[in-house]
Amino acid sequence: MSRGAASRETRCMAIIEVDGLRKSYAGTPVVDGVGFTVEEGEIFGILGPNGAGKTTTVECIEGLRTPDAGTVRVAGLDPAADRDELTRILGAQLQESQLQPKITVREALELYAAFYRRPADWRVLAERLGLAGDLGTRFGRLSGGRQQRLFIALALIGNPEVVVLDELTTGLDPRARRDTWRLIEDVRAGGVSVVLVTHFMAEAQRLCDRVAVFDCGRVVAIDSPAALIGRADAPTVISFVPSGPVDEDELAMVPDVASVRHEGARLVISGTDTTVSAVLALLARRGITAHELRVTDTTLDEAFLDLTGKDA
Repeated sequence: MSRGAASRETRCMAIIEVDGLRKSYAGTPVVDGVGFTVEEGEIFGILGPNGAGKTTTVECIEGLRTPDAGTVRVAGLDPAADRDELTRILGAQLQESQLQPKITVREALELYAAFYRRPADWRVLAERLGLAGDLGTRFGRLSGGRQQRLFIALALIGNPEVVVLDELTTGLDPRARRDTWRLIEDVRAGGVSVVLVTHFMAEAQRLCDRVAVFDCGRVVAIDSPAALIGRADAPTVISFVPSGPVDEDELAMVPDVASVRHEGARLVISGTDTTVSAVLALLARRGITAHELRVTDTTLDEAFLDLTGKDA
């Protein structure tokens, strides 16, 4: 039995294990003691501002870079020492990917399938990813969204256990981005663990079971998006146009209200989740209707800013 096969039989729930990872370029640390695990069957997000060490970390996982220190294991395999076996279980979509403009979708799928001993049926994969109608289309004539679908197909064509997707939706329009999100959810539903590198907070909030927030080469937090949002020091904001005069002093006495202000005819109240129901109950008692009511909850953006002090 091979070392890789034995390790896969004995591993627990973690399909990726990173511990004490360090990598420097020209003496400057880019990844500085990073550690995390990725569980089987989850979508694990890696978030961080530009230059935070995200891509270098996943390139070490993919075996494209050799760490200066620390350990990386993917299904028990060392990406450097077990490179050949790693390529059979790990698929990757790189941050910057291109194909020869004149290659057709069919030719690309057939070419990549030839690299593996037991590839997925590329026809089924093309159908699953909505590429069946594009098989004769040259890569250079595909839209950005269709190109991304093809890159996902190429990352999956080796029947991997885990796939790494690095900035998959950068440059896509909102519709193409949401279509790609549904594809990623389908990939996970097919039993593949996903590592998703992104700087789109909405993407991580929608897709990820857990996220690791990177800053200056370190992991500053790991948790579910909901838990990270729960830590954020950002208010819930309720705003509306009242149907009649409102006693602002009375509103200020509502539990957990932090501030009450006017924006033209609109009242804007900052507080917590409990503030919303309390304010609406007060308005109902006073016979006042809240027109154009809006409630804005804390988002992963606010949590990210709290953790890093930076925009992604």
